[in-house]
Amino acid sequence: MTSSESALSRKEQRAQRRLAKALAKNHGRMPASLSDALSGDDSLPLDLEAKEYWLKDLQNPLRVVILPTLKILLSITLHITYYLKRLSPIQWRAHRFLQWQICFFMKHFVRPEANILILRHFQTESNLLNFVIDNSGKEGVEPVLIYPKVIRDLMVQTFVHHDQGVLMTMRDLGEMKGENWPIAEEELQWTNWTPVDIQYSPSRKKWTQFLDFETAHELFKTTFCFWLTAKEYEAAINSFQFDHSVGLRIDEIVGAAHFADLAHNRFPMILVGPTGLSYRFLMHGFFVEHAHAHLERMRTQLGLKNR
Repeated sequence: MTSSESALSRKEQRAQRRLAKALAKNHGRMPASLSDALSGDDSLPLDLEAKEYWLKDLQNPLRVVILPTLKILLSITLHITYYLKRLSPIQWRAHRFLQWQICFFMKHFVRPEANILILRHFQTESNLLNFVIDNSGKEGVEPVLIYPKVIRDLMVQTFVHHDQGVLMTMRDLGEMKGENWPIAEEELQWTNWTPVDIQYSPSRKKWTQFLDFETAHELFKTTFCFWLTAKEYEAAINSFQFDHSVGLRIDEIVGAAHFADLAHNRFPMILVGPTGLSYRFLMHGFFVEHAHAHLERMRTQLGLKNR
């Protein structure tokens, strides 16, 4: 044993031996974990805070066994509820009760990092839609004003309003024919773009808040279907498909060719049901975050503030 080794504690010596063994197995290079690679890669731009919270959310141990099991069981309950709602001659809904349930669930059982990502999504998608509206040249298209800052704001700016924001915007924008696109960067309009402002802190965590983003979605997706009418639910889950349309419009506005490629949910003319909903829901969220980060980079280059 060398003098330098003898100065180390047993724990430190074991750590050194493990490190030497890992390096020897990997041609002298430090092996990278999946988390290391995800942290380092910025090919798809992402807000640093959102990335930090998502990577932390991925570490939840519930994802190992509980989440895969819930995906199977609750996908069955969702499909049963979906088809019963479509077959029923009586259609019921309870928007306010649904939203109260969601807010209660978020406040008491969902991890703060996941809650922040949910609040961010409302704001970032509103910004994408407003960017398209501001640069469309169409008159009379109302901006999307859904910017919840804390959980209680979701009692007024609801998930149903959020989905309707997409549908009403696409209806009011109409066809792209006649638009004066592309627009030079310095001439782009940001009138209704609002920098993301979340007033909810991860430090407020309760001991009961243990559910990660995906597990929380699995637990609540059947409830969301149950408290909407069949037509409302169909509209909500198909609003994701307009990611493709929004991406194409942004490409035309800025003269780029990558925003539409970010969209996993495509071709809104093809209506979809609840099959694969969880994955499409996640991909919708990441499309919005990636596209929003691209536009924030553009704003930074123009000297505009994102905070």
